[in-house]
Amino acid sequence: MPSKLDSYIACKKDLAEFINDTNCAPILIRLAWHDSGNFDKRISEWPACGGANASIRFQPELGFGANAGLVKAVSYLKKFKEKYPDVSWADLIQMASATAVEVTGGPVIAMKYGRLDAPDASACPDPKSRGTGDNAGLPDAMAPFGCGATDAPTHLRNIFYRMGFDDEGIVALSGAHTLGRAFKDRSGTVDNSYGDKGATKYTKSECIARGDGAEGVGMSGGKSWTSNWLTFDNSYFQYLKKQKDEDLIWFPTDAALHKDEKFKEFFDRFAESQVAFFESYATAHKKLSELGSKFEGAFTLPPSSKL
Repeated sequence: MPSKLDSYIACKKDLAEFINDTNCAPILIRLAWHDSGNFDKRISEWPACGGANASIRFQPELGFGANAGLVKAVSYLKKFKEKYPDVSWADLIQMASATAVEVTGGPVIAMKYGRLDAPDASACPDPKSRGTGDNAGLPDAMAPFGCGATDAPTHLRNIFYRMGFDDEGIVALSGAHTLGRAFKDRSGTVDNSYGDKGATKYTKSECIARGDGAEGVGMSGGKSWTSNWLTFDNSYFQYLKKQKDEDLIWFPTDAALHKDEKFKEFFDRFAESQVAFFESYATAHKKLSELGSKFEGAFTLPPSSKL
């Protein structure tokens, strides 16, 4: 009978193959971030503090406006949970996210496993429980900001300082927007919907968005932050070096990263050096993946499990 460690190693391998075949990296990263992103460092009790405890798999949290469309990501992972019952839901969600970063060309993240699962829907935070208006403290892309901030830099700090991040972590995590898209049918922040009819010139089914040049975009449509939105690199920070492109997103919370003096220091560093971005990103992602987690028999995977 395979050991628990063997199950985790095999699960990661299967996840990597699935992500590569389906091009679903962005939604798996989003699922993990939104599970972690309601963490409140001011609350000491578990699971009331929120964070990476897999409460997002339950209603009503899965039905929050900010989580629109994530039922698809949960459904993707159900078959992995069935195949690898030793892998907790909380670990599975975070493993899928880190693996998605790695598969698409990003840094290897030194993940720790052994998270306990929130037992039931009672662990779902109330939408207004974080003092940010709605969605249990997840960030808004544009005003009006639920936290009451009147500008985007203040909003980002209100959200991420509550989790325990500093300015470098905020900018580094924002760089993950190099992957993925926004949809009219989900966030409503763009006019682009599902399918080729709602696509930009970068998100049509025939587009090449993968770093390896292979065909396939998964579901077409929506609007991306970068032209190669299935490639994890530092291209998000290259936005200002290019001519304005109406087919790419640039929300007020994105603009804040190069307009705010303290954020700009890190934005410019990451635009200049992908190595620097990957180093800071890997640190911030690992921290995000552990927020609010309750570990039992914590362990890591051996180096041989790297993809």
